[in-house]
Amino acid sequence: MATDKLKKDFPGFLKLLRKAYSGFGLKPLAAEYRRTGRSVYEILIATVLSLRTKDPTTYAAAERLFKVADNPSAMLKVSEPKIAELIYPAGFYKTKAKQILKISRILLDEYGGEVPKTREGLLKLPGVGLKTANLTMAEGHGIPYICVDTHVHRISNRLDLVRTKTAEETEAKIHKVVPK
Repeated sequence: MATDKLKKDFPGFLKLLRKAYSGFGLKPLAAEYRRTGRSVYEILIATVLSLRTKDPTTYAAAERLFKVADNPSAMLKVSEPKIAELIYPAGFYKTKAKQILKISRILLDEYGGEVPKTREGLLKLPGVGLKTANLTMAEGHGIPYICVDTHVHRISNRLDLVRTKTAEETEAKIHKVVPK
């Protein structure tokens, strides 16, 4: 069974991934933000920025944005066109500028300015899907979650580590066998 293979081969698989990733020169943004003490809000917003955007572009866009506003209250004082300008050339920068303002408003109005500590709460935010919610839970709140996007889903199936049809199914299978 594929899940048994994943459970048995996971340490070796993880070692291969770490070796391969070390050659890219960049550390994962959310993990780096957690390591350097950035806020959960910054981790969430940087992760939203990272969708459909290459890491070097995301790093630069996030740093420009957070120099101007690094919390929901400050963000709401920045105009949507200014946010779009700061995060350009991130993919879908105009849409993301709108989402960042909506997220900031919701965080202030519904969560007292704090980022929800539940995946369900995160998934209610505009532009936040399963991967972003899980990454925010793991790196922002320190709660073990696995981030499965279309690439992880596809590669896990190609390597016969799982046999699933959706990223959600892949996450559920992997979550059962990967050590916390």
